[in-house]
Amino acid sequence: MRLYFYFLLFFFMPLLANAQPKQEVRAAWITTAYGLDWPKSKATTPATIRRQQEELIKILDKLKEANFNTVLFQTRMRGDVSYRSELEPYSSIFTGKVGEAPGYDPLAFAVSECHKRGMECHAWMVAIPLGSRRQVASLGNQSVTKKHKAICIAYKNEYFLNPGHPATKEYLMKLTREVVNRYDVDGVHYDYLRYPEYAKTFPDSYDYKRYGKGRSLDQWRRDNLTDIVRYIYKGVKEIKPWVKVSTCPVGKYKDTSRFSSRGWNAYDVVYQDPQGWMNEGIQDQIYPMMYFRGNNFYPFALDWQEQSNGRQVIPGLGIYFLDPREGNWTRDEVERQIHFIRAQGLAGEGHYRVQFLMDNTQQLYDELDQELYKYPALQPAMPWLDKVAPTAPSALQVHHDNKGYTTLTWQASTDNDERNAPRYVIYASEEYPVNTNDPKNIVAQSVRGTTYMYAPICPWNQMPYFAVTAIDRYGNESKATQSK
Repeated sequence: MRLYFYFLLFFFMPLLANAQPKQEVRAAWITTAYGLDWPKSKATTPATIRRQQEELIKILDKLKEANFNTVLFQTRMRGDVSYRSELEPYSSIFTGKVGEAPGYDPLAFAVSECHKRGMECHAWMVAIPLGSRRQVASLGNQSVTKKHKAICIAYKNEYFLNPGHPATKEYLMKLTREVVNRYDVDGVHYDYLRYPEYAKTFPDSYDYKRYGKGRSLDQWRRDNLTDIVRYIYKGVKEIKPWVKVSTCPVGKYKDTSRFSSRGWNAYDVVYQDPQGWMNEGIQDQIYPMMYFRGNNFYPFALDWQEQSNGRQVIPGLGIYFLDPREGNWTRDEVERQIHFIRAQGLAGEGHYRVQFLMDNTQQLYDELDQELYKYPALQPAMPWLDKVAPTAPSALQVHHDNKGYTTLTWQASTDNDERNAPRYVIYASEEYPVNTNDPKNIVAQSVRGTTYMYAPICPWNQMPYFAVTAIDRYGNESKATQSK
């Protein structure tokens, strides 16, 4: 009976979900592989470097305008990367040549530009696949298949890192350590941390005989992936405990009591155990790739949430199916999924991929901008990592000038972790005191420093009252200081 209730409910959710949550992940994947989302041009001169950067700025401006707060920026593709690495070469997508720097560091640029707009930037890293034989050959001696042959496997005309080799997790952690140490990323996000689909003949029999220790092949493979996840999670937390660690597993965990996965699931087909990862506490977030609709979406979204152990479940929505060349979805499919996610208390949603937002496919971007994401949203807190809020900022001063600008200044707050300097959230309202529980009053988030200039586009939208809170990188928000 409960199941029928849910499926009746989501049809009426637009009537029930007008109030937008104050905390919600609103993410978009920016794909650098093959230049699918970015970059569209090559950076070979100062002018073309700027053009390439401006392409990304345009994307980020559009996301900010629609109140997105999280960017999943592709940082490792197939054995090549989008940052200055000592382990793997720059992707040719930036300059046309493998290993050639584009005159700037794309990851550093992306992080900086996201932070300017109050958005988080997560380094999206493809973990296990290394690409086709052609891709590997294009990397030459810079390929991991040449430099670390022992941890690589050829299978069906493609190359993969071998999850069954103990050194694989160490290699992936070295890549992760480069990113987390050198860049102010807010998260590391692992894609394809799994075996190839239906890989019964994956050539790992030698490793299985050596390391299997009586387990079934299926369980050994699942344990291999879990071991990698555990090793990376603990390694990241030792460096910067506030950096979020996430994966994007296959969208259905396994058959549920409600519905069959119809032979396509994470647990049996690609040997992932993401519910086990959440239960063990070695994930902060998961973005299950729920590029489905109807009964292939709703019961499985519920299953993820019910087995989340309090971790953040952020379904990935297949918005590319709105393009008639990709599928036959209509926009209401995505709208209902977002309403369902909110009604069931999931942490938010991710949109795959950003190009379909930029193209305003079936006016989805407009719908988000004007309705579903009309007001900003803060990042959900992570109490399993830290639940102590910073002290409240103090001595808020508000100065209005005769040009319509308002300058706010305040005394800094402090945090129990000295490495985690608080950022600030600015609220404005026509009523005093400002209601900081209402997201429509948020005018800026993740503000660094203790000064903010408020300048509404229309002077008649000037607000008389302001409040400021401090927020740490775990999402803990302080009490507000209010303007007098």
